[in-house]
Amino acid sequence: MPTKKELLSTPVQHIDIAQHNVVALVDAMASMAYSSRDTARAASIYERMLRDTDCGVILCLAGSLISAGLQKLIVDLVRNNMVDAIVSTGANIVDQDFFEALGFRHYIAGDEYKYGNGDSELRELMIDRIYDTFIDEEELRICDETTERIINSLEPRPHSSREIVREFGAYLKANGRTPEKGCNDSIILAAYEKEVPIFCPAFSDCSAGFGFVVHQHARQGKAMVSIDSAKDFYELTQLKIANPTTGLLMVGGGVPKNFAQDIVVAAEVLGVDAPMHKYAIQITVADVRDGALSGSTLKEASSWGKVDTVFEQMVYAEATLALPLVAGYALHKRAAAGRAGKQWGRVLERRAEIVAD
Repeated sequence: MPTKKELLSTPVQHIDIAQHNVVALVDAMASMAYSSRDTARAASIYERMLRDTDCGVILCLAGSLISAGLQKLIVDLVRNNMVDAIVSTGANIVDQDFFEALGFRHYIAGDEYKYGNGDSELRELMIDRIYDTFIDEEELRICDETTERIINSLEPRPHSSREIVREFGAYLKANGRTPEKGCNDSIILAAYEKEVPIFCPAFSDCSAGFGFVVHQHARQGKAMVSIDSAKDFYELTQLKIANPTTGLLMVGGGVPKNFAQDIVVAAEVLGVDAPMHKYAIQITVADVRDGALSGSTLKEASSWGKVDTVFEQMVYAEATLALPLVAGYALHKRAAAGRAGKQWGRVLERRAEIVAD
């Protein structure tokens, strides 16, 4: 059995879409068939979405994406005004992005580990496996402890996940975990600086959850910090009401997908005649036949009044293959050149201040 140091020796390298102009490749794929043509159409829809400066773009993230090398791609989308809000699993944002923002890394695992061979030995070494990548459990515990410290610093009341993730960004800024200080960029930091709100509707299902468990256990009978998931939903719905034209770029499905799609219906429940999401792309490998949200089609969502069907595209492909093509195409076509950041985070902070007054 190799040593822990030997196993954690080859970091995952995050793809830099700015260095790879895929426009000619994607354009050629438009004349092919199957998932190639679907991917090319999705790229053209994302380009159209960004050129529509009235459109608010919501990026949905499910699955283990940052560990797989997509962190810089998502940072580039935020930095280049190609996304206005993010709805994600907590694992992508805290266990993976914030984890790397603290200076830790994910590592490439050998092919022999992909299917469970050696997992018991990995456990003894405190190495966690995500298919063909490794993460150091001891470093992850440090991430857990850091989230607890941030939570302990907050006002003891219910917070939306968006408010809490913003504090994670403030922590990184205050502690010099920035490119200006020689550290790698991160999604949380970029979103904090660009006023792009990040929502994690199942926020406890990650390192933040462990921080909350410790925080609330230590404060039994006292005022404590908690997560208000209904406030998450209400805040994102407010953005839909304020910016009726919206588009979705969804990687995976599940809670982030449903959460973002449902804001159309939520607005209607509040008495606002909100239009369906004008644009929608979903990248997934899930089967549609079990009715699950990871694979339910965008046309199916249209039957619920959530997504228009003029500019929608399902892409049945694995995210690390399709997303660099879709995002890289829009980046190199300079589709967002005419966009200014909508700064939806600031919009929500102002609304919170008005309510507080």
